[in-house]
Amino acid sequence: MKLDSFLNKAAILAKKRDYEGALNFLKDEEEKYYGSYKYYYLYGIICLYSGNYAEAHENFNLARKIKINEPDLMLCFAVLYLKRMDTVQAVHYYLEVQELDPKNKIAKKALAVIRKYSAGEALSDWMTENLSKLFPPIPAPSVTPKTIVNISLIFAAAVIFAFIILISVKVMPNPFKSKNQRPTAEFKLSDQDRRESVQVEGSYKYILTRDQAINYYDKALSLFTSYRDEEAKKSLNRILESNAPEGIKSRARLLMDNMQVPGFDNFKRADNPSFADVRNESAIYRNVHVIWKGMATNVTVTDEGTTFDFLVGYDTRKTLEGIVPVVFSVPVAINIERPLEILGRITLGSSYSDIMLEGVAIHQSGKLEN
Repeated sequence: MKLDSFLNKAAILAKKRDYEGALNFLKDEEEKYYGSYKYYYLYGIICLYSGNYAEAHENFNLARKIKINEPDLMLCFAVLYLKRMDTVQAVHYYLEVQELDPKNKIAKKALAVIRKYSAGEALSDWMTENLSKLFPPIPAPSVTPKTIVNISLIFAAAVIFAFIILISVKVMPNPFKSKNQRPTAEFKLSDQDRRESVQVEGSYKYILTRDQAINYYDKALSLFTSYRDEEAKKSLNRILESNAPEGIKSRARLLMDNMQVPGFDNFKRADNPSFADVRNESAIYRNVHVIWKGMATNVTVTDEGTTFDFLVGYDTRKTLEGIVPVVFSVPVAINIERPLEILGRITLGSSYSDIMLEGVAIHQSGKLEN
């Protein structure tokens, strides 16, 4: 399991058996990782090693809502059932792990232990000293010592230098030419799409020539190729709100349907529009994801979700850029006394001026106070 730099620090602390320090470290950024499988699993596994089984179970349940068939997660549930002497459920999970990963050593060992100590008292005695032997390992932190980094940098520089030489003499193709680019063949405009006439009947927000519509689409496809989905949506929305040919509009809808929902960790802030940008030309920002700072007020939390009014720009308590209704489809804990960042998708009401946010994630920590 690959961890980001923050989760990596928590894993390092846990590997040093500083479980309390690792958990406190994770708690500080809980809202940032809302909906993150890696966060819930790491938090749960550290709780497991620290002996806090109740909190471990709670976080494993959150992780299971995101990913169901993960062998390590199943091992965690199995060992928790084993701790409760519910061997039937434990065996069920261990057998499922073996189906997914026939060579899993922990599942094999656990089933052998259950068979050997079939009497309840014998199994209980064995677990008193040995239960931790059935725990999945804490996710390994990435290697961070400076010496390893320096060696890696030197090695990388040597490899790049060798590549440059080989490419320059055409011994091998350029391996960087299409690196990190999405395949786009299925989204390219056909010759027929490029020849189709614009629509002449109807009411549209933007009037485009056929060449303009094609240029906007080609620009969006280029941005999509570079994983700049939110910026690409602006050009696609301009097409969809215009008299562009129906063939190009269909391609625009297909392209938009294949875009990813960003997280705080991979959101490209350089493409993040301001509230003023959206207010001034809201039509091209429909379904665009943004990260805005501010304060929450009129918060309502139910089992079905969370709603509140977001005071955009009021995180400094000096400037209020606007008030935007926010809706989350799940209950979310919010401290109305502290500023927050919201990652959300812009939706528009019947009027283009009715700007709303469909919440994706919230980041609320003491760092935003500064």
